[in-house]
Amino acid sequence: MKQCTHADELPHPEPEPLSDTCLECQAAGTHPIQVRLCLTCGHVGCCDSSPGRHATEHYKDSGHPIMRTFEPGEAWRWCFVDHVLV
Repeated sequence: MKQCTHADELPHPEPEPLSDTCLECQAAGTHPIQVRLCLTCGHVGCCDSSPGRHATEHYKDSGHPIMRTFEPGEAWRWCFVDHVLV
């Protein structure tokens, strides 16, 4: 089973969210379906089910490897590099 090789590099504590929603969606006049928090810098972007896929775009632009769900009651994390739940 493949494991994430990036989790040990995350800052502790995790960064404060830079917003409470996807600002790229707001600027584009679209609505995120769900949002994700970058665990390197605190960027909040929309999920891949949203039109903009801004969390994935943030990973592609920044190289920041791990995000977590930013939805109430959820706590899972995803590593974009290793393609595994963390």
